[in-house]
Amino acid sequence: MAPVGVSIRVGDDHVVIDNGILRLTLSNPEGLITGVRYNGVDNLLEVLNKEGNRGYWDVVWSEPQGSGTFDVIQGTHFEIIHEDENQVEVSFTRNWDPSLQGKLVPLNIDKRFIMLRGCSGFYTYAIYEHREGWPDFDLAETRVAFKLRKDKFRYMAIADNRQRFMPMPDDRMPDRSQQLAYPEAVLLTNPVNPDIKGEVDDKYQYSCDNKDIKVHGWISFDPPIGFWQITPSDEFRSGGPIKQNLTSHVGPTTLAMFLSAHYSGEDLVPKFRNGEYWKKVFGPVFIYLNSTMDGTDRQLLWDDAKLQTLTEVESWPYEFPVSEDFQKCDQRGSVSGRLLVRDKFIDEEDIIGTAAFVGLALSGEAGSWQRECKGYQFWTRADDKGNFIITNVRTGDYNFYAWVPGFIGDYRLDMTMTITSGSQINLGDLVYEPPRDGPTLWEIGIPDRSAAEFFIPDPKPIYINKLYINHPDRFRQYGLWERYADLYPGNDLVYSVGVSDFRKDWFFAHVTRKTGENSYEATTWQIKFRVDSVHQTGAYKLRVALASATLSELQVRFNDAMINPPHFTTRLIGRDNSIARHGIHGLYWLFNIDVQSAWLIQGDNTIYLTQARSSSPFQGIMYDYIRMEGPPRQ
Repeated sequence: MAPVGVSIRVGDDHVVIDNGILRLTLSNPEGLITGVRYNGVDNLLEVLNKEGNRGYWDVVWSEPQGSGTFDVIQGTHFEIIHEDENQVEVSFTRNWDPSLQGKLVPLNIDKRFIMLRGCSGFYTYAIYEHREGWPDFDLAETRVAFKLRKDKFRYMAIADNRQRFMPMPDDRMPDRSQQLAYPEAVLLTNPVNPDIKGEVDDKYQYSCDNKDIKVHGWISFDPPIGFWQITPSDEFRSGGPIKQNLTSHVGPTTLAMFLSAHYSGEDLVPKFRNGEYWKKVFGPVFIYLNSTMDGTDRQLLWDDAKLQTLTEVESWPYEFPVSEDFQKCDQRGSVSGRLLVRDKFIDEEDIIGTAAFVGLALSGEAGSWQRECKGYQFWTRADDKGNFIITNVRTGDYNFYAWVPGFIGDYRLDMTMTITSGSQINLGDLVYEPPRDGPTLWEIGIPDRSAAEFFIPDPKPIYINKLYINHPDRFRQYGLWERYADLYPGNDLVYSVGVSDFRKDWFFAHVTRKTGENSYEATTWQIKFRVDSVHQTGAYKLRVALASATLSELQVRFNDAMINPPHFTTRLIGRDNSIARHGIHGLYWLFNIDVQSAWLIQGDNTIYLTQARSSSPFQGIMYDYIRMEGPPRQ
């Protein structure tokens, strides 16, 4: 049978779109998602919630130096943009004018919803516009949120190896849980399901890198239904491919995150100043619904959702959105080339940039893409020959950026690239020369912008999330920062080059030590190494790459633990909060420290690394990689 055509019914308070597979109900003219009927269930969204708290677009915004305001975006005007039996697209707009200053975010917002014939789901996207001369403001967050029925959706899936039966929202209430040191985390003391008693629940345990957030969602077993949020492209997300964002968590809640300060801090909050013009399309994202006859086999629903994700990715950019602000395939361009790495201290020949991250983002300095949050970004990975092609790039001006796992630093091509419709730019061979002055005397870690290779302890038995026992993402367990003081109750970490193994002997986070109730102290780690002969006129270099920093100051001293001022300090850096939020990385920092030969001695040397800020258990840094270079060979 041919699929039923798409129909729309407009009432005084609601708009109903139906294609025979599902029925979507939206409030009129607000554009709030109040109902999703599918497979005999009248509403998959939480019917116990008010209509304004089931499915919605929202923002967190503030006036400069003001406090943040959470705003569920409610339209004031409804319009049918396209209607035939194959497709319905509707618009809910909220326009700003000076009478709203200080009350609503100074943006024109156009929320769109699309339903296609024969399609088991619906699409949503939005166009945000800040017109020239409008007031200054900061935009801390924007997303789409779905609150599902807690009596149906108990099982959550965000990856092949990150799936579990989840606590109920009631389990997080004071009579069933104990709030832990970090506010969003609770210990389940009396959950509805006794099997999860004693576990920790924290939404940040389910964060993912942007590049890995393609599909996630929830499964109901009675009847067997999957509710999935599919994001086919990262182009509209901020911060690049390894910026972390929330996915799904207890509620049951599913999010499509577009912009957030999570795992980055204020650096990734767009600040609009001096009446600048700005317009951006967020989405479309796809809400996919599936079902199966076998209510016990959740794998069928997950596997089908992954297949549907592949279809959506291959279909990007979609041809069906009506808005001219969303560019179609023939309006976009591409950039290709090959990336090589030149490090003569490793190989006389250029090294293939295998698996390099290569991308286009707004113009800036090398590495600025990880803090870029107003424009679009387009990323891919180089193949095993270093070749890459970045397809479906929106028209505009960009810089080309890259970084290569296994090498420190960032590459930026020193030219502005203008993408026009249909353009195919071939950059040929590009050569990245990572920071390097001399041969490696010793190194600690792997330069991959993560602390995952270092020692990650087991959590305290009272802070377990069973999902992450014997799991590659064991760093997602709660409270690991407290384990440092357990392992080093009095003396701090000492690492001996040539003897110690960073996988066992280098704690994954350089944190404070608790000394009393709400009292913490700075910690100083030592790196011990030998120098057989100090070149008095030679230049030594210490490269320190950080995977994360939170309100920290790294001080570096050579062979004198008390010298003040220290030989080097980063000063106060970082607000990415990745330690408290169980991320193994946040923003990347690289410090290249000139080491005077007078600081070194022939024989045994010690570098003292002090994380000097100590007012909280969550302050600290995560190292990515440390390298000591000797003088260049003569």
